[in-house]
Amino acid sequence: MGELRVDSASPFLGIHAINIYVKDQERSLRFFVDQLGFRVAFDARLPYGGRWLAVGPPDGDTVLALTAPSPRSKEYQLIGRSTGIVFVTEDVLGTYEQWRRQGVRFRSTPRLRRVQYDTVSPAPKDGPEPQRPVWGGVFTRFQDVDGNTYSLVGFDAVNREIDRQRRQVAIRLEAERRAAQELEIAKQVQARLFPQTMPPMETLDYAGTCIQARQVGGDYLDFLDLGRRRYGLAIADIAGKGMAAALIMANLQASLRSQCAIALDEPERLLCSVNRLFFENTHESSYATLFFGEYCDETRRLRYANCGHLAPLVIRGDGSLARLESTSTVVGLFSEWDCAFAEHRLQPGDTLALYTDGVTESFNEAGEEFGEQRLVEALHRHREAPPRETIASVVDEVRRFSPEEQHDDITLIVAKCR
Repeated sequence: MGELRVDSASPFLGIHAINIYVKDQERSLRFFVDQLGFRVAFDARLPYGGRWLAVGPPDGDTVLALTAPSPRSKEYQLIGRSTGIVFVTEDVLGTYEQWRRQGVRFRSTPRLRRVQYDTVSPAPKDGPEPQRPVWGGVFTRFQDVDGNTYSLVGFDAVNREIDRQRRQVAIRLEAERRAAQELEIAKQVQARLFPQTMPPMETLDYAGTCIQARQVGGDYLDFLDLGRRRYGLAIADIAGKGMAAALIMANLQASLRSQCAIALDEPERLLCSVNRLFFENTHESSYATLFFGEYCDETRRLRYANCGHLAPLVIRGDGSLARLESTSTVVGLFSEWDCAFAEHRLQPGDTLALYTDGVTESFNEAGEEFGEQRLVEALHRHREAPPRETIASVVDEVRRFSPEEQHDDITLIVAKCR
């Protein structure tokens, strides 16, 4: 099948196969494959006992169906005649020599022909006779093992078109190579934007991961040392995917880290400044959901702002569940933006889980989402394990639930209060 049209208004139309009538399918198969270098396109046993066998040339999409009709049929009488099939090649002489050495019978040596064909408009009255185009080419004919005859031709115009297409393919492959190289560099750069070190805490054991659906993505997580035994936990999800989301993610990361010096006593001011920078430096439709928590290692107090993000989960030591619901709208969408904070005190044995929708919105073949409830159950099952092992187990459960292609970034932070 050739390249499909982007416009699907008209139904697809192509040639499925051309019948070639032969006496013995296996013998003809060996001729086309071993002597002509064709490929086997189809080879299947039919329910009534027949064999559907088709071969195709190394280049091109049309295939020849090698059909062995009954000796009593009309089709059997067509064996050994001209098929009317024309094979085209850019090198008739080279193909002729190669096939002849491999035992193919040719009717004649290749001959040069220059054919005038009438594709021009009629000449006006009393005007000069128009020049008729000349199509130059090389022709020869050959036979298969049953005497069926085929033409092998090469045309100047076809050769020029083959050269043009080869140049286009070479240009496309080079562009794809460069794009892949640039994407790999972008992946490495983005990997450096994620936290490279984790500030040690006395009362909190934590870990995080971001598994991108593409080479780069729009999910963001961070761990910040805010000074005086206060630490920042951040997770965000950029609207969009791919390179555009990755660039916006880098903008958010730069804004948050550059402004975190003012977070010690005024976290509200921090996020307002981040929102302003994000709004000014991105497209008007760009935004992100963000959860930012300031954790005090001494008091175990978590002051947080949930800016339109999925509610983080707190699995308490007694097994009960708390959600840290939204306190503000998304960042980057509005120039005038207010930020509200809430508090939650963690107790020894509590587990805090921050995540993006790539976890809960992963879906199976039936279209069913993994969902928050399955995430809660997984956190309960692995609540005794260290955070890094808990994350690995949850990600494994998500992938088993949704084994097909990953459609969104999977980002997860798990923190356990010692």
